[in-house]
Amino acid sequence: MNPAKALHELGQSLWLDNITRDLLKSGTLRRYIDDFSVTGLTSNPTIFDHAIKGSADYDRDILHEASQGKTAEELFFGLALADLTRAADLFQPIFAQTDGVDGWVSLEVSPRLAYNAERTLAAARNLHERGGKPNLFIKIPGTAEGLPAIEAAIFAGVPINVTLLFSAEQYVAAAEAYLRGVERRIGAGLNPAVASVASLFVSRWDVAVAGKVPGELTNRLGIAIAKRTYKAYQEFLASPRFRRALNYGVRAQRLLWASTGTKDPSASDTLYVKSLAAPFTVNTMPESTLKAFGDHGEVGEMLAPDGGDCETVLAAFANAGVDVDALAARLQNEGTSSFVKSWNDLMGCIDSKRGLVRKAG
Repeated sequence: MNPAKALHELGQSLWLDNITRDLLKSGTLRRYIDDFSVTGLTSNPTIFDHAIKGSADYDRDILHEASQGKTAEELFFGLALADLTRAADLFQPIFAQTDGVDGWVSLEVSPRLAYNAERTLAAARNLHERGGKPNLFIKIPGTAEGLPAIEAAIFAGVPINVTLLFSAEQYVAAAEAYLRGVERRIGAGLNPAVASVASLFVSRWDVAVAGKVPGELTNRLGIAIAKRTYKAYQEFLASPRFRRALNYGVRAQRLLWASTGTKDPSASDTLYVKSLAAPFTVNTMPESTLKAFGDHGEVGEMLAPDGGDCETVLAAFANAGVDVDALAARLQNEGTSSFVKSWNDLMGCIDSKRGLVRKAG
């Protein structure tokens, strides 16, 4: 059994953090499902920017949609939904087999809305309705402004992937927003089984402190933060308030490890996969990381429910001058700004493609 399948057998979902039209039409995604036990897929503006910019696969659709006078944003969501609904169909058997626990794909609302709860909610409802697939997550950033939109979207029955979380505290705030949404559904006599995942970004922590801490702490901050968050996750699932909700049929919001591609070329290319093995979690990884783990990865020890050595490691970072609370806030702000930049690049790419395709036609 290859390492990817072994990790899946231990209870962790492996999702692909990528989508291109070629992945779909070439059968590569199908092969990843069969060979590496991939059970879901995530996307973001950067991924789509690279996919559309680096391929002619979208040109015909761009020309057709542009002829109808659509804006770049309207055109993009049409392209993205075409890809993601096709991927959702590939994962439908997994979605059915797991009764909706697994087999999901994710589409992000415009990052420009990250600080506008009302417009974020409207966009999330619209995109989920347009997608027409039960296994389509809508991604909403877990910013302070995003939390009311997450609660309201869950109350409206829209499955949500909470993105851009960087700390245990940010995770707990997102989990509580999710719980408030399902509690409102219970109070209104609605089915509270609305799915959600909470995505903690890992590798960006180590990039942020690279070269600024003692050598023995290199590439250890992201994993320590993940362990602390895993402990908070276990505590949240065991809380009386959440267990009360379970009695009404609520689904647990799963913890998802995001940004798990190794950025340090001197470190193992499977570092964040081996180190974050844990049942009832998701690891969404770039294509290169998935293939590397399937080829030569090792399944590490399961994460300790109590966080293991995380507090000792984090104390060492504090002694080295790292303020993790301030850095968590900074990373979330930078992540939001980075996605806005990618979104603007993506809109520019579509406008450019639209002009080139028109000239070629």
